[in-house]
Amino acid sequence: MAAFGIPVVVLAFGVRQQFDPLIAFDQYAIKTATQWTRDADLTAELVMLQRVSQPVVVYSSATLVVVWAWLARKMRGRALWAFTTMMVSWGVGAVSKLMVQRARPVLDAALPHAQGYSFPSGHALNITVAASALLVLLWPLLSAVGRWVAVGVAVVVVVVVGLDRIFLGAHFPSDVVAGFVLGLGLMVSSWIGFVGPTAAISSR
Repeated sequence: MAAFGIPVVVLAFGVRQQFDPLIAFDQYAIKTATQWTRDADLTAELVMLQRVSQPVVVYSSATLVVVWAWLARKMRGRALWAFTTMMVSWGVGAVSKLMVQRARPVLDAALPHAQGYSFPSGHALNITVAASALLVLLWPLLSAVGRWVAVGVAVVVVVVVGLDRIFLGAHFPSDVVAGFVLGLGLMVSSWIGFVGPTAAISSR
């Protein structure tokens, strides 16, 4: 977890200390991205994506897959691991926001987005955890080709949701990156804790 946690802590420290290069990049990126959103008239589409990628929606859908894996495929251990990992990660993300307490971007012409603190991005963190946890859960059921397809779909979904946060002006790029890294770190650490370090290495 330290390999993933340290970059997030460094970003959080830079945010709290208002590290000039980081803040300047974030501000420039968010202004450029939101201006493009207005010019392309994509606000409605991005707001819709924001709604369907809310953690409560993502985890409700993921829970259905977990229940199917438990009941239909008898993958009880993996299903319990996936559900627990997602719920714990959701809580960790919420606590992280309270620790850093970064305000959301302030725009000249406001775009609609969620309220609350900005760092790390909850959408980015939770979609990363959900996508990667479901990928690991279903891995034994997939063919070689199916695994490549599943990885590709998971990466695209995660990246698209992250970009949505930036282009909608809901989060700075550093918030989204922190969400990606922390989410992946939580999932990987949880998996290693579940199967043990030796099993995790041998299963790669």
